[in-house]
Amino acid sequence: MTTPLQSLVAAGTRLWLDSVDPDFVRSSLEYGATGATSNPAIISGLIKTGRFDSELHRLMDEGLDDNAVAWQVTDQLVRQAQAAFADVNESTAGDDGYVSFELDPLLEAVDCPLSLEERTARYVELGKEWSAGHSNRMIKVPATPAGLAALEELAAAGVTLNVTLIFTERQYHAARDAVWRGAERLDSLQRFKSVYSIFVSRIDVYTAKHLPELSEAAQGEVGIVNAKRLWRDNRRFWADKNLKLKQEIIFASTGTKNPDDSPDRYVSALAGSDIQTNPPETNSAIQRMNGKTFTRMVDRFPPAEVLTEIDEKVAFDGMETVLMEEGLKKFADPQHALLALIAEKRSALSAAD
Repeated sequence: MTTPLQSLVAAGTRLWLDSVDPDFVRSSLEYGATGATSNPAIISGLIKTGRFDSELHRLMDEGLDDNAVAWQVTDQLVRQAQAAFADVNESTAGDDGYVSFELDPLLEAVDCPLSLEERTARYVELGKEWSAGHSNRMIKVPATPAGLAALEELAAAGVTLNVTLIFTERQYHAARDAVWRGAERLDSLQRFKSVYSIFVSRIDVYTAKHLPELSEAAQGEVGIVNAKRLWRDNRRFWADKNLKLKQEIIFASTGTKNPDDSPDRYVSALAGSDIQTNPPETNSAIQRMNGKTFTRMVDRFPPAEVLTEIDEKVAFDGMETVLMEEGLKKFADPQHALLALIAEKRSALSAAD
């Protein structure tokens, strides 16, 4: 019997796990997941389980400080996930089977002492460092001024990129064009692969709070419409580039924030093409929806009057400013929390010796 998530994959969606938990990675292979992503919040959640205390102890005994421990644990967990999806990467000749590795979020912290140019240079340096020697690791860079400024050099160096924290057409165009400029400097485009992570549900949280005047038909649809438009834009841009590998959209932030929404709201609306990185709890809820079958919906839009209302009432530039402020806080705070957690673990493990 086909499960709901197997139906989603059959509809044309590539399903990547929003976790590098070794147990979740193994189980995700059963329902057709072909990649994964990581971030500091995910790493913190795994460390809190206590399952990795022995590895933490070993790294601390080697004299690594808290920051170095954090990155070594992240690297190891991402490597393990990469190994799980290596066959997918090989069988698709590099078109799938990736695991995303997020560069240092503290480069976007409000108290980061580096200038824009210095942060850009650091993104380039770290991207090259953490991608070296990996065939199925994607380097995740945010669509911030410093992140966007680093993309051309990273792409020109052959780094496989996942541009994240994208909310608007402006960000997507800036990211895509920078990546393509860098790619055109490569000797060969045979292994050129890039993805662009569009955040969906956070937009609907924004409109519910800031645009209560939207009609019932438009409220809750802005994030979906925005994502579908960027998906369509992306398809059109790359159509004539004659590339071997697909340059794809990742539909991110697909977990529902409104408790009245069905857990498959965003998953269903964006089914049928490209990639979804669904939280484990969203995947679990969908798997419990007995008889659920997904069909291609990614290219279907609401009625024209709904689209017109969205275009007239939603100021996307202002929305981007607010969501990026919130997003950067969510970006940097988990890294601070990860470092604090490792410091706590160091004290606890030392006391236990």
